[in-house]
Amino acid sequence: MEQVSNHTTDQTNAIANKEDRYTSKMYEASGDLVNYWYAAGQSKEFKTGKPQARTIFDIPIVFWRKKDGTVSAILDRCNHRNAPLSKGKTIDDCLVCPYHGWKYDPNGQCVDIPSEGPYKERIPNKKVDAYKITEQYGLVWVWMGRKAPDKEPFKMPIMEEKGWKWYYMRTPFPNNVTDLVENFMDVPHTVYVHEGWFRDRKQIAVVAKVERTEDSVLVSYDQPNDSIGFSQLIVNPKKLPMKHTDNFYMPNNTRVDYTYGEQERGFIICSTCTPVRPFETMVYTLISYKFGWLTPLIGLGLPFYTRKVIQQDVDIMKLHAENLEKFNYKTEYRSTLCDAMHIYIESLREHAVEPKKQVPKPIVKEVEFWI
Repeated sequence: MEQVSNHTTDQTNAIANKEDRYTSKMYEASGDLVNYWYAAGQSKEFKTGKPQARTIFDIPIVFWRKKDGTVSAILDRCNHRNAPLSKGKTIDDCLVCPYHGWKYDPNGQCVDIPSEGPYKERIPNKKVDAYKITEQYGLVWVWMGRKAPDKEPFKMPIMEEKGWKWYYMRTPFPNNVTDLVENFMDVPHTVYVHEGWFRDRKQIAVVAKVERTEDSVLVSYDQPNDSIGFSQLIVNPKKLPMKHTDNFYMPNNTRVDYTYGEQERGFIICSTCTPVRPFETMVYTLISYKFGWLTPLIGLGLPFYTRKVIQQDVDIMKLHAENLEKFNYKTEYRSTLCDAMHIYIESLREHAVEPKKQVPKPIVKEVEFWI
């Protein structure tokens, strides 16, 4: 099992005033949504001395792991001629620009300019923006906020209890965070988008309790006899009652649980979404599963199965985004009772973008829909 690290990189100029930092139109339009930790990749993706380029809120950032094992991140732009530092190399834990060899330390300070020889006083004082980094739950997280971090990264539910196994999936989605988290929380679409793979239409009524808190939308379903995906003889041979919950946590995280009995068996899908550009999102999905003595066997085929199901969501969300573009991105959605969870998600995210709007009040609603 992958070792989960929990160390934080301390960078002295990681947080600066907004006017001192490079931003983008997307960043400026996102309000308080930027004041969170966002996943930049799995820990195993960041090798010592190998720069990795990422884009978050349309801001290019370069990451690299230092010799002490910690990860640093600075703006992926040399102050000299704007060359991408991610295409350079590392020397002594510093990044060297591939164009003229300007050398930057983990705080974004230029420490050497080869063309200036020994004259260090000629080095400009202006730093490249540096970012706060932490490494938890098998992921490298970057703080994108305008202020110093005041919260921890979202706690990915890595199941360390006996019998559970887990793995990550990294998926680029051609759509925005709000519509994606709604898709991940949406049950009615599963009988169409995932027909024959995840759930088939049965013409049964489903009752759900939907609760909006100050920073989450929690949905629990009354469907103990429901079934999903693969053969129930494998998943639930004892015919234990199934508990199904779909939860959204601000600003960009979803957790979907299917558990049987008192977690004797289970399947948990947890996704954290990193906004790349307005209609481009990188999703890191943690798949946890427990099926008794069949767990190792199911683990052999589960990555193929989950990749197939997620790709179906990629395809439908691509169609969705393309049609939004045709209609000039006017999201004039018409909702029914089963869309209560989507409306609540939108209200929380919209308030984060415009905090002056009325604060969404806690509410609990019971809804019914058919699948």
